[in-house]
Amino acid sequence: MQLTVFGATGGTGLQVVTQALRAGHQVRAVVRDPAGLTIDAHPRLIVHRADVTDPAAIAPALAGTDAAISAIGSRTNRQPTAVCADTAASITQAMRDSSIQRLVIVSASGIFTDGDDPFTRALAKPVLKRILRHPFADMLQMEQIVRETDLHWTIMRPPMLTNGPATGAYRTEVGRNVFGGIRLSRADLAHCILRGLDEPAWTRATVAVAR
Repeated sequence: MQLTVFGATGGTGLQVVTQALRAGHQVRAVVRDPAGLTIDAHPRLIVHRADVTDPAAIAPALAGTDAAISAIGSRTNRQPTAVCADTAASITQAMRDSSIQRLVIVSASGIFTDGDDPFTRALAKPVLKRILRHPFADMLQMEQIVRETDLHWTIMRPPMLTNGPATGAYRTEVGRNVFGGIRLSRADLAHCILRGLDEPAWTRATVAVAR
């Protein structure tokens, strides 16, 4: 499969690229600075340097691809941000212009409470939402942008991410959070993202994933 990965220099994006190459996929990694892509040269990896907020700039990386994956996230918690919303608007526009349909994009389960245990819903989440109010507001706007398209999208909602190893021992829920799921390794998230490309039931759906 030919995949275009946005946010390839981040922790999750690096895992997606690495695991996709290991699985035999062709990967186009879209980055602002190629120096941030800490992966050795690979015959099935093409690096595209582009501003992800510019649909025309990323269009060449989408031409002929089978699916797009966005693991773009905010790098700040303290200031208002629109990085997720702005890049989602650009990616979805470029996908429509390029007639590409399949999109998997990463959000966060912390914004939502459906499916949570009572402690998490009543005590932990209100605190988390205050601390992360700026990135969460950005992700909510991102989700709205994606939902309003006619693309074949999947919104992935992980909890707190760690740098632990891939285990394959994660759980998923469609349309609600994973009960008691408070952590997930970026490696397992990447595995779930790649798995989700071929899950028909996850098309135009939100999917929570956690240990």
